[in-house]
Amino acid sequence: MKTELEKTLLYRLKNSDRDAFQTLFYNYYESIFNFVTYKILDADLADDITQDTFLRIWKSRQLIQPDKSFYAYAARISTNLCNDHFRHINVRFKNKEKIEYSNYPKPQTPEMINDEAELKNKINQLVNTVLPEKCQNIFILSRIDQKTNKEIADILGLSIRTVENQIYRSLKILKKHLKEYFE
Repeated sequence: MKTELEKTLLYRLKNSDRDAFQTLFYNYYESIFNFVTYKILDADLADDITQDTFLRIWKSRQLIQPDKSFYAYAARISTNLCNDHFRHINVRFKNKEKIEYSNYPKPQTPEMINDEAELKNKINQLVNTVLPEKCQNIFILSRIDQKTNKEIADILGLSIRTVENQIYRSLKILKKHLKEYFE
């Protein structure tokens, strides 16, 4: 369940209160950064996207719904920004021959040093492509941010049982796609 403090901060943010925005920024920056890092696999780029997320939140503060989860709102914005980034990379890759000079570094794929690194990379990919958005958010909060089921339920405004079901569902989906690693 959403705390009254968060609800109050969201009402204040909606009314352009900079102190409320700053409090939300400090309370949620690390979680959103971890969420984006997990999706992007690049800490510097994740930092930029996280900052852009909060910039967009500030610019669209009048649209905030104080009764809804701030984390879910911020995660949705950051997911859209990540998708924009991947689309941009895709366009650049498809038009590589047409680009004579670029100030951007070429996208690098991480080298698979050992089986553990390969499995981690595969899990990251599956989480970002196969899991439904709700499962994705809960999985990242649980496994990356190390949040308890109760903390996740509070952050997202869900019941603990729903969080448990979504984690179970995530693990079931991942196990199905990773069966070659467990045979």
